[in-house]
Amino acid sequence: MHHILVLEDFADTRIWLCEVLQETFNTPAISEAATLSQARELLSQQHFDLALIDLSLPDGSGIDIIREIVAQSPTTYCVVATIFDDDQHLFTALQAGAQGYLLKEQPKQQFIKNLRGLLHGEPPLSPPIARKMLRHFQTSGAHPVDEMPTKQQTTPPRVELSKREQEILAMVAKGYKRNEIGPMLGISPHTVSTHLKTIYSKLNVSSRAEATMEALRMGLVEL
Repeated sequence: MHHILVLEDFADTRIWLCEVLQETFNTPAISEAATLSQARELLSQQHFDLALIDLSLPDGSGIDIIREIVAQSPTTYCVVATIFDDDQHLFTALQAGAQGYLLKEQPKQQFIKNLRGLLHGEPPLSPPIARKMLRHFQTSGAHPVDEMPTKQQTTPPRVELSKREQEILAMVAKGYKRNEIGPMLGISPHTVSTHLKTIYSKLNVSSRAEATMEALRMGLVEL
C-alpha cells in the first residue's frame, strides 16, 4: 500500500486515520480530502492502492465515490471508515464495491489489525460488522437493501456451484487475484476468468465484495 487516499471531512479524525495508516503500512504516501470534489480531483491526478472513505460528507455520500473508483480504478482497494453500523449503510457500501468496512469507534490497535489483514488477503471488517454479516446470512439469506417482497415474488432457487466453482469462489473471498488462483489450482488464468463469469452469473453478483458475502453464506469461508 504505497499510495493511499483518505476521504474524511473532520480534521481531527483525518489526522487520526493518517497516523493509523502510517503505523500500519510503514510510511506510505497519503493524500487527504475533506469532500467528494477534492477526492475526485486527487483521483484524476494519480492511482491509489487504497482509499479509506467516510460515508457522510459535506457534498454527498461516500457511496458515490466508491462506485466511481470501482468503475474507473478497479485495482484500488476501497475501505469504508465510518460511525454507521446499521444494515442499510453496510450492505449499500458493499453493493457499491467496498471491500472492507471499519468502525471509527474501535480501538486504534484493532483498527490497525484489521487494516493489516489487507496484506494477507483478508477483507478488513470490524468485529461487530463481521458478526452482523454472519448473523444476517445465518438467519435470513435475504439481501437487507432489497425491496420488501410482494405477492408476486417467490423465494429464489438454491444456487448450485460445481466443486471447482466453489474452490474458486472461496479463493476470491480470501482475497486471491485471478492470476494467483490459476497456478494454485493448476489451471490457466483464462479458465479462472471463465469460471468467475459463470459464478457471478449464477449468484447474480457483480463485485468481489458481493461474491465474498455469498461465499460466507454458503459456508465456503469463515470470518
